Amino acid sequence: MKQYIEKNRERFLEELFSLLRIPSVSSESAHKDDMYRCAQRLVELLKEAGADKAEVCRTTGHPVVYGEKIIDPKRPTVLVYGHYDVMPVDPLNLWKSDPFEPEIRDGAIYARGANDDKGQTFMHIKAFEFLVRTGQLRHNVKFLFEGEEEMGSNALSKWIKTHKKLLACDIILVSDTTMLNEKIPSINCGMRGITYMEVTVKGPNKDLHSGHYGGGVYNPINTLCQMIASLIDEDGHITIKGFYDDVVELSRKDRKMLGRAPYDAKEYMDNIGVKALKGEKGYTTLERVGIRPCLDVNGIWGGYIGEGSKTVIPSEAHAKISMRLVPNQDSKTIAKLFTKHFKAIAPKGVTVEVEEKHGGDGFLIPISSKAYKAASKAVGEVYGIEPVPSRGGGSIAILAEMQRALHADPLLMGFGLERDFIHSPNESYLLDQLFKGMESIAKFYQYF
Repeated sequence: MKQYIEKNRERFLEELFSLLRIPSVSSESAHKDDMYRCAQRLVELLKEAGADKAEVCRTTGHPVVYGEKIIDPKRPTVLVYGHYDVMPVDPLNLWKSDPFEPEIRDGAIYARGANDDKGQTFMHIKAFEFLVRTGQLRHNVKFLFEGEEEMGSNALSKWIKTHKKLLACDIILVSDTTMLNEKIPSINCGMRGITYMEVTVKGPNKDLHSGHYGGGVYNPINTLCQMIASLIDEDGHITIKGFYDDVVELSRKDRKMLGRAPYDAKEYMDNIGVKALKGEKGYTTLERVGIRPCLDVNGIWGGYIGEGSKTVIPSEAHAKISMRLVPNQDSKTIAKLFTKHFKAIAPKGVTVEVEEKHGGDGFLIPISSKAYKAASKAVGEVYGIEPVPSRGGGSIAILAEMQRALHADPLLMGFGLERDFIHSPNESYLLDQLFKGMESIAKFYQYF
């Protein structure tokens, strides 16, 4: 594979760039046509790589791309999952180059989607191409690329339910995660789920003069901040009644195994520009972001935020709140618990509205499985060191649904790094990781 990459390096990059140039921002209606353009480009790349079938499939939302090459129905089938939608690019002024005009700097591709997830999805197409063109493909391969991962995968969730037979497989192969370190690689054996809520606190029936009414009525922003602050105690423990009821505590042995992952607190803090860390008492930082649930405010607004001053008590305030969940926690149950709790802690002087925006459950796969062992051997050969098993702190909500619907486990062979700043300005992906990812995926097929 290494020689094949060197021979086709420039073609690979230009093909990837053709995807990165398409602004497939799923959450912005202005890019609806771009979503179809990106889906169609993926179909072209799949057919050129050797797929016998590839098509754009309509859904209730953005389209799904499906492709396949069936060698022998009796042989194992790998379903490759990825997504072609990307996050918005704001704030644009913080980008050093055009987010939709990929640029190579210091050995990395800079563009929105370079890592998440166009770059990582592209690796699978090229590993597949190599296996087909060199006559080494021994598995049936199916491809499923969606356009709504960044907004909850609602359309794909419905589409899967009516296409279970089409998607039947033995393993779901995914590259949409990060490694702990490019020198000491890792393979995720689980991910957290998510419940995403939006809350509104309403006070007076109109904005009020803060001089005439200040100190005499409930200020919705003040009240919202107090309510949010009460959701987590001083030990980092979430105060919602019943929140931890289904959380499975890891054994000392499992915690020790996950603790093999390399971690330098100073490097961790320097990388994100902070001077101290905070989290649930009794757990390490890596445990807090991998095996424990958490609650975070993702956005908060209300009142006057324009230039200059306007002394008002706003009539309402809003916040977006996400909770990352560990396997065994049900996202729907957590949404109900949050709603009940948040309404209960509201003072009488305000009214509260709570809306569940989207959610999904976490999952685990055993490191004793054939698929994990094959991935570990493949990555170990490419990187020269056995990868460490890890637990992903992020969420790919649709994977737990796919696991249940298709009775197949997801395998997370991600090659991104924390330095790639996914979802932020100046998203990037190291060329070395891109090409090592292709090699590792090709070897996975050899050992699975």
